[in-house]
Amino acid sequence: MIDSPPLPPHQRLLEGAGALRHKLPFALPGQTVGLFGGSFDPPHAGHVHVSREALKRFDLDRVWWLVSPGNPLKEKGPAALERRMAAARAMVSHPRIEVTDIEAHLGTRYTAQTIERFRALYPGVRFVWLMGADNLAQFHRWQRWEWIMETVPVGVLARPGQRISARTSVAAQRFRDAKMPASAARMLGRAEPPAWCFLNVPMLDVSSSEIRARGEWG
Repeated sequence: MIDSPPLPPHQRLLEGAGALRHKLPFALPGQTVGLFGGSFDPPHAGHVHVSREALKRFDLDRVWWLVSPGNPLKEKGPAALERRMAAARAMVSHPRIEVTDIEAHLGTRYTAQTIERFRALYPGVRFVWLMGADNLAQFHRWQRWEWIMETVPVGVLARPGQRISARTSVAAQRFRDAKMPASAARMLGRAEPPAWCFLNVPMLDVSSSEIRARGEWG
């Protein structure tokens, strides 16, 4: 008996997708999907506002909330995933914004891993990674952050008090030649990476940490 040669990595990913298929969010080839990852501990109106702005300003077909099992950069874990998912779904009513815990099903812990899996599972779908300006300020601490910038377009939406630190961040300086003007934001999803766009948008002055500090998410 002759052993079959091992499957290449991308095919192994697809082979394991069968059991996951009913848990995966839906997207068609040719569509542009914004990936909005975070702990959502708790989700709040600011998350919904940012998602709506991203849909409009970046000309996205859909936005997927990736409610993570945990944040590798935070020592203390978030509330139970089931609780955060229920709160997020209760808050989102937009037909093109979908709340998902797909990272828990994929077993991915880092953004780069999630993007790798999505690119294998959704051939022909264009992905844009969405983040707040506060995340851009410390993006260089993320695992394989340069690979992320070189693999998918990145849309950055400004939050109060974070504009200067984001624009002078390691990531912004490293990829300054790949920055698209705000006037071209609607083309971001069709741009060849590395490509990123920084948008100043009206923001709601609310954060998950403030909600927890007030004891409203105990």
